[in-house]
Parts: sequence; structure tokens; C-alpha cells
Amino acid sequence: MIYLYACGLSFLLVLLTVPAIRELALKIGFVDRPTKRKVHSKPIPLSGGLAIYAGVIAAVWAFLGSGPKLGALALGGGLLVAVGLIDDAFKAYGKEFPVWPRLIAYIGVSLIPSAFGISIAGISAPSRSAMILFSPGWAAFFTLLWVFALINMLNFIDGVDGLASGVTAISSMTLFAASLLFAHKDTALIAIALSGACLAFLAYNFHPARIFMGDAGATFLGYTLAVTAVDGTLKGATLLSLSVPMLALGVPILDTMIVFSRRLLEGKGLHRADNLHTHHSLMKWGLTQVQTVSFLYLIAAVFSLLSIVVLLILR
Repeated sequence: MIYLYACGLSFLLVLLTVPAIRELALKIGFVDRPTKRKVHSKPIPLSGGLAIYAGVIAAVWAFLGSGPKLGALALGGGLLVAVGLIDDAFKAYGKEFPVWPRLIAYIGVSLIPSAFGISIAGISAPSRSAMILFSPGWAAFFTLLWVFALINMLNFIDGVDGLASGVTAISSMTLFAASLLFAHKDTALIAIALSGACLAFLAYNFHPARIFMGDAGATFLGYTLAVTAVDGTLKGATLLSLSVPMLALGVPILDTMIVFSRRLLEGKGLHRADNLHTHHSLMKWGLTQVQTVSFLYLIAAVFSLLSIVVLLILR
């Protein structure tokens, strides 16, 4: 029952706080304005990520109390929300936030889980008869790569109403199941709290969106998914169990691989915003926003089902 309560608390907090945040954003002009690259045609309030962050952290604190997991989420997530709000503020005033400060901040945040003892400790054989343990330095390095990648991947797919929040809800429910099967109860609670927050946010973010989560929300979602995956399935993973988080997070991972390949082939910078993402391509082919998001939800669900199959094989 504790998982239901955690999910319900995060859901209710987000559902109740988004309207107030939306009104404040409209009042101060904190909105995402339409451009040629974006799919919305009128200014949409930003800062919905604040509600998601508050909902998840409150639920984790209420049911897990203070500890390394809450510390890693609250500190790392809080820094990402702060940087994201600055980035969103630049967008609201028609400016671009420089890339390098963001990259430095993301790298710094990606080191935080290891500082709280949440890291990829090593790789074991499928039979778990032997394990290659990483030194603290290598463990921190591999964890940094994973967390940094997920922060950016979720930010990349946040380009269509309801896509990032919906895919995260599906992925987090999959990680919830994985954490339970691996007997990581605390991590399972974090995953289900994240799912509840995303489902509540979808009530305002599904097309036509009334609020965006902004970079503050998208980067926090990526960070929380990354930390959940490390603590739930990657801490001492077998070669086979590595596929569980990779499949659970298949949509953002696949989208990033496709976009980076296309940017390299076209000689564009990897960090440059463009219309090469999967959701952009689907809409160019004639799909509506709702059809595009629904199709990608289906792909995410298929990946999640495959990860469940892998989990059952591992048992």
C-alpha cells in the first residue's frame, strides 16, 4: 500500500500546484514563445517542472525520510531545476542561454549520485558467479556518463505536448517493476512517485498543452530516471540485466541515437537545436501531435514489455 500512497501523494501535489504555477508564469510573462522550430502557435507558460520536482521530493521525503536517496534527488534535482529555470527565463525573453554553463552544470550534477553512494559498482557474469568491481573512480565515471546522458536525452524529446511526461510515466512504471523484482523497495517507491507526478502533469500538458515543464522539468525527469535505474538495476548489473534500463528508456535513447547520427551526417553540431528528432519527423509525415505522441507511447510500451520479459528471464 505504501507505493499506492506515494504515487497518490505525488499525483495530488502536482495536480493541485500546477494551476497556481501556471497563473504566476502568465502574470510575469514566463512563457515559451512560438518560433519556426517549435510546434505550438501561441505562448505557453513554462516552469511546470517546479510542480513535478516538488511532488516527487515531497513523496520521497514523506515515505522514505531523509537519507542518501532523498539527498541525491533533492540536491541534484534542485540544481537542475534552478539551471533549467534560468534557461527557460532566457527563452521567455527571446534569448539563448549559453551551452557551456549548462554542460558544466550537468556534469557537476551527474557526480552527485556517486557522492551519495549511488553508483554503478561493477558488472557480473550472467550466472553472478563472478563480478568485475570498478574502482571508486571508474564507478563514478560510468555513473556520470549514464546520468549525464539521461539528463540530456529526456530534454531532447520534450518537443511535443505530453511526450516527455508520458514516456517518463511509462519508463518509471517499468523501473518500479524492475526494482520490486530486484527487492530494491526504496528505489521502487521513487519510481512510482515519479510516475504519479508525470501522470498528474499530463492532465495539463497533453495536447493542447496549457503549461510546459520547461528544461527545469525535463532535466529533472532524466536525472531521476537515471538515479532510479542505477540504484534499482545497474548497481551491480549482469550483462543481461543491463538491457532492462536500456529497454525501459528505449524511446529517449533511440531518439538521441537517430538525431546524433543525422546531425553528424549533415555536419551539424551535436548540441544544436533542430527539427531532426523523431517526433518532428513523424509530424512532417502528416501525423498530428496527438497521433505522434500516441505512437511514441506505443513504442515506449513495447520497449517496456520487452524489459519485463528480460526481468522474467533473470528470475
